[in-house]
Amino acid sequence: MNAEAVNPASPGPVTSGHVTAAGSRRKARPRLDLRRLGRAALLGPAARDRLPDAIGHVVDAHRAHHPDADLEPLRRAYLLAESSHRGQMRKSGEPYITHPLAVTLILAELGAETTTLTASLLHDTVEDTDVTLDQVGEEFGEEVRYLVDGVTKLEKVDYGAAAEPETFRKMLVATGNDVRVMSIKLADRLHNMRTLGVMRQEKQERIAKVTRDVLIPLAERLGVQALKTELEDLVFAILHPEEYAHTRELIVGNAARADDPLAEVAEDVRTVLREADITADVLIRPRHFVSVHRVSRKRGRLRGADFGRLLVLVNEDADCYGVLGELHTCMTPVVSEFKDFIAVPKFNLYQSLHTAVAREDGQVVEVLIRTHQMHKVAEAGVVALGNPYAAPPEEQSTSDGERVDPTRPGWLSRLLEWQRGAPDPDTFWSTLREDLAQDREITVFRPDGGTLGLPEGATCVDAAYAQYGEDAHACMGARVNGRLATLSTILKDGDTVQLLMGQDPASEPSREWLEHAHTPAARIAIQRRLTARPAPDETAAPETAAAPRPPADASAAARAPEPSEAAPGRPAAAQVLVDRPGATVRLAGCCTPVPPDEVTGFAVRGGAVTVHRAGCPAVARMKGAGRAEVGARWGEGAECRVTLVAESFVRPHLLADLTEAMALEGAEIVSATVEPPDRQQVRHTYTVQLADAARLPSLMRAMRHVAGVYDVSRAQSHTPGA
Repeated sequence: MNAEAVNPASPGPVTSGHVTAAGSRRKARPRLDLRRLGRAALLGPAARDRLPDAIGHVVDAHRAHHPDADLEPLRRAYLLAESSHRGQMRKSGEPYITHPLAVTLILAELGAETTTLTASLLHDTVEDTDVTLDQVGEEFGEEVRYLVDGVTKLEKVDYGAAAEPETFRKMLVATGNDVRVMSIKLADRLHNMRTLGVMRQEKQERIAKVTRDVLIPLAERLGVQALKTELEDLVFAILHPEEYAHTRELIVGNAARADDPLAEVAEDVRTVLREADITADVLIRPRHFVSVHRVSRKRGRLRGADFGRLLVLVNEDADCYGVLGELHTCMTPVVSEFKDFIAVPKFNLYQSLHTAVAREDGQVVEVLIRTHQMHKVAEAGVVALGNPYAAPPEEQSTSDGERVDPTRPGWLSRLLEWQRGAPDPDTFWSTLREDLAQDREITVFRPDGGTLGLPEGATCVDAAYAQYGEDAHACMGARVNGRLATLSTILKDGDTVQLLMGQDPASEPSREWLEHAHTPAARIAIQRRLTARPAPDETAAPETAAAPRPPADASAAARAPEPSEAAPGRPAAAQVLVDRPGATVRLAGCCTPVPPDEVTGFAVRGGAVTVHRAGCPAVARMKGAGRAEVGARWGEGAECRVTLVAESFVRPHLLADLTEAMALEGAEIVSATVEPPDRQQVRHTYTVQLADAARLPSLMRAMRHVAGVYDVSRAQSHTPGA
C-alpha cells in the first residue's frame, strides 16, 4: 500500500500472461498501461461531468458485472485520489495514482460492487496524504470510511516492531464486520507483488514470506482463487527462483508440442454432451506454475494432460450430475478421483464436481463440472457475494428477518475469538501464521443437531473450547459416535461429538490438555487459566521453617471457609479438628478422606496441615521418612468431597447412565476422567461433592447397580508426599 512497489526490471514473477499449453487462463482484459494511465492522471478530466479517461478500464470491467451501477461515486473517488496523490511517485517512476487504479481494476474484474471500488480508489489516501477519515466519511459515507480505515496501516512511529502484526490484527477485526476490507487488501498485495522487481532482494523475500504465510491462506479461505493462484506464482518466483525457472521450461516445452491431449479430450466431451442434449461450455484450464510444480513432484515426468484440466460449465445444479453421468457412461472414469463439492461445499464456499477420465494411451484428464454461478464464486469467492449490508433476497433471510451472512465463515469467527486472548503482538503473529497453515476444515455434529467447524487434526479438547469457550475448563470427557473417548481423540469429518461437562465453575484444565489442543482458541484459553491459577504445592517440606502461630485453644478447629467465605460456586468441605493451633487444613487429594474415615495429618509449608486417611500409602512413607504426625479428627460437619473409581465393561450409554445414577443420589460431580478402553473394559474416576457423608455407601451401591459396572471403590493414589 506504500509507494515502494515498482515494475519488474527483469523476467521475474510471471503475471496473468502465463505461458501455458492452451493459451491464457481466461480471456482477461488487457493489462493496465501504467504510463498511459500516468499521463491521463496528470492531465486530469476533460470536463467536470465526464468520467476521466484514466478510469475507463475500471468502468468497463465494472459494467460487465453491474450494468446498472451508479458510476458517480467512482468519478468523485478518482478525482479525490488523483488530486491527493498528485506529485507522489512510485519507485518505478510512475505517478502513484496508477497503484490504486490497478488495485481497483483487479477488484472490478472479479465483480466487486461500487462501494468496494470506491474505497479501493481511496485506500491509500488516509495513509499517505492529508485526507482524513472524517473527510472520506463526509464525502462517501460510513461504509467507504470503514473500508478505508480497515486497510490503513498503523504507524511504525507509534507501534515500532509491533506495527505489522497489529495492523493485520486491526484488519482482521475489521474483516469480521465487513469482508470487503480483506478483499481490498488482497488486491492491494497482488498489485504490489506484480511490481516488486526493483526492491532489494531481502525486502522482496520478506514481503513474499508474509504473503505466503498470511495473505495466500486468507485468499484461499475467502475463496478468491483468482488472486490466490497468481499470488502463489509470484511468491514462487521470488522464494524459489530455480524451481520456478525449471517449471517455466516445462510449460514452454509443453506449449511447443504438436499434439494437445487436453484439446482432444475436450472435443470428445463436447460431442458426448451435444448428443445427450446438455448445453455446456467445455474449456481448458491450464495449471498455474505452482500447480505444475506440485504435479511434477508428485508424478515425476509430466505428460500433456498433466498441464491442465477441463472445465465444464452448465446452467443448473442438476445438469452437473447429468454431465457426470454422461462422462462416466461414455468414457473411462477414474473412480478414485471423484469428489462431490456441490453436495458438501468446501469451507471457503467452493462448489464443483471433480472427476477424471482415462485416455487409451493411459493419460488421465481431470474434469471440473460446475454451474456458471459456482464458477463465479470459485474464482472471486466472497468478492462475488457483493455488499453484506445490502437488502437480502427473501431466500437469504432468517425467519426473524436477520440476514444469513455467508461472508462471515466459521473459521473467521474462531480467529476473531482467539485473537482477543492473544497476550502480545508476537503471540498473535506466530499463532496467526500457525492457524492459517491449517488449510483443511472438518465438520463435526453435536447431539442437538448443531455443527462445529474445526481444522483438520482437531481433538475433543478443541471441540470443547469451540462449543463452550472458557466453560470448557469443566469438561470431563466425551463420546465420539456414541462411544466413550478420551479428550485427546482426533476427530474426523462427520463425527458426532457429545461433550460431558462437570458442574463446578472453578474446575481447572489439565496441563496435559495443551498437548492435545490443536486450535489457537483452546491453547490460549488453557494457558491463560493455568497462568492465572497455578496448581498448589502439596508436596512441600515439613513445617521446620514455618512462622510461629499465635497460641489458641489446645485443640484448634481447622475447617474450610463457611459458605459466605468460600470461593463462588465451590462448596465447603467437612470440618476437621487438628492439634495445630490456627493451622489451615487441606484434605489430601491422594486419598480424599471423608467422615467417618480414621485420619491423621502432616504439616506442610506455610503452617498448613494436610489430612490423609490413616491407611493411605503416603502416610506410611512419610512416617518412614521421620515426618511428625499431627493429630486430626472429624468435627460435626457432614459435607464431604471424595474420589471414586468405577470399573466397567464398554457399552453404549454407560457414562450417561452412570452419571444419572450419581445425580439421583445427590452427588455433585466436581471432575471426572475416562481412560481409553482396554479389552472392552473402561475405568472412570470421579471426584464428587456430597452434602452428607453418610450417603457415600448408598452412592457407591447405586453406581455398582448400573448395568456394566462391576466395581466401585475409593481412589488410592501411589504418589508420594503430603
